[in-house]
Amino acid sequence: MAVEVCVKAADGAPDVLGDCPFSQRVLMTLEEKKVPYKMHLININNKPQWFLEVNPEGKVPAIKIDDKWIADSEVIVDLIEKKYPNPPLSPPPEVASVGSKIFPAFVKFLKSKDPNDGTEQALLDELKALDEHLKAHGPYVNGENITAVDLSLAPKLYHMEAALGHFKGWAVPENLTHLRNYMKLLFSRESVQKTKPAKEYVIAGWKPKVEA
Repeated sequence: MAVEVCVKAADGAPDVLGDCPFSQRVLMTLEEKKVPYKMHLININNKPQWFLEVNPEGKVPAIKIDDKWIADSEVIVDLIEKKYPNPPLSPPPEVASVGSKIFPAFVKFLKSKDPNDGTEQALLDELKALDEHLKAHGPYVNGENITAVDLSLAPKLYHMEAALGHFKGWAVPENLTHLRNYMKLLFSRESVQKTKPAKEYVIAGWKPKVEA
């Protein structure tokens, strides 16, 4: 029986997969584990009644496993790992938090109106740290095999590249070669290709936050 999963629909296109990196992380995890799933696209601005009944907070992603609805991508990914242990995606503890500060640093830089406030440098510092880690331990965060850490980072790096490229004309520096190769490697995976939102929806999703 297919797992049921609720994810964000694109802004202005309710029949198209939207730009939620946490939703994409869950879909990628299901793809990597070859778990059959039925996807419900949820219009965040007009949530269906049935969805609010099973998930009163109305948050996506949400997944139905063993007749129970669960929200929160971190909890969902752990549940999928326990229920479908192969291939194993749990990272060893020493790499579990690698790259975890990149997304908040990216959001701060994206929203920043002051080029001298240090937000760009803060992001660069996090990206350099990941580049160094990959240089020593790559091609993935934990070596040859992809883990949940990579599946968490892939959508966030995709958002970073699309949003900063569009709003700030910014790209990952050429000298961060290990990181750039890592992003190419991740983005070429079938699980990413099948679950990524179109760049225009990523840009549309960030627009109100940038202009706020």
